[in-house]
Amino acid sequence: MHASNPCSSLDETFMKRALDLAVQATGRTSPNPLVGCVIVKDKQIVGEGYHHKAGTPHAEVHALIAAGELTRDATAYVTLEPCSHFGRTPPCTEALIRAGIKRVVVAMTDPNPLVSGRGIARLREVEIQVDVGLLYKEAALINEVFVKAITTGLPFVVYKTAMTLDGKIASETGDSKWVSTDVSRQYVHQLRDRYDVILAGSETVFIDNPSLTCRIPNGQDPVRLIIDGKLRIAENAQVLSSSTHSPCIIATTSAASQEKIDHLNHLTGVEVWQYDTLRHVPLEKLLRDLVRRGWTSVLLEGGGGLAGTLIQDQLVDKIEFFIAPKLIGGNGPSPLSGLHIECMANAIVIQDIHTDMYSGDLHVTGYLDQKEL
Repeated sequence: MHASNPCSSLDETFMKRALDLAVQATGRTSPNPLVGCVIVKDKQIVGEGYHHKAGTPHAEVHALIAAGELTRDATAYVTLEPCSHFGRTPPCTEALIRAGIKRVVVAMTDPNPLVSGRGIARLREVEIQVDVGLLYKEAALINEVFVKAITTGLPFVVYKTAMTLDGKIASETGDSKWVSTDVSRQYVHQLRDRYDVILAGSETVFIDNPSLTCRIPNGQDPVRLIIDGKLRIAENAQVLSSSTHSPCIIATTSAASQEKIDHLNHLTGVEVWQYDTLRHVPLEKLLRDLVRRGWTSVLLEGGGGLAGTLIQDQLVDKIEFFIAPKLIGGNGPSPLSGLHIECMANAIVIQDIHTDMYSGDLHVTGYLDQKEL
């Protein structure tokens, strides 16, 4: 997408600042997007702001308040098209109009098909100059979660795993402490702070008894979601009581005992979601139910069976793999035991790959191209 009007290098500088502001709220705005705004007059920033949390004032409002009387005939740089409808807060287009803004530079239009373009049209209706598309790719990337959820009704799903160089997530005796380095594991807690939901299978809970919480200063615990078709989870499992701030959800099937469902539902912060299936939890329906609750991003952490199935069903968007420079051989578990592709020609291609070794492990991130599945 190209800018609708030529933009200068100075415009780019101000939009980069707006993007930097937007990401300060990473992991805090769901189900809303990350948005930053900068108000500029006479080539100087006179006000700036970003959206902090759903239900609170939008980025434009914060920036306009900061600019005060200097908004008249100024330029507003916004990372996402200003809203033109009444939601939990009033429309930002009207705030920009009342403030006397004469030009608005927008990085990307709102991906919501129900509102896309309306904010821009409203501004142009009152003869405000609107330029669209400056740093579009960067703006779309910071809001990859919001774009996925609003256009598909599905959350953005990231699969994180640690493995040895020969592709094992544990030894053949089941020992997995620790595959990766301390630095890599610290980064994983940053991911937990960023994503709404952390997802694991019942086997992972049964073997490792994890707490699945975020252990960094001022971090937030994600919602813990466990796939447990037969409701085997122990009633003293750590994950059921590890957080006082976010719920633990157990997704199960009609194979579960009603008595155990009732008992778990009476535990503080625990919810059992039962699906009318006999063996397997319907994964796509479960993910859509998460979005309906306002949770738009999922961090998948183990195990290989669940991860492989989700990838096979084209429900995973991105990988974060930590490959330790270790070899253990044997028949230890694979990070993708649930994925079954018969022909190499049908292998899933990872795109936009980024690698680094700052942690002592080879950290590989990339996006799944599943068009051929």
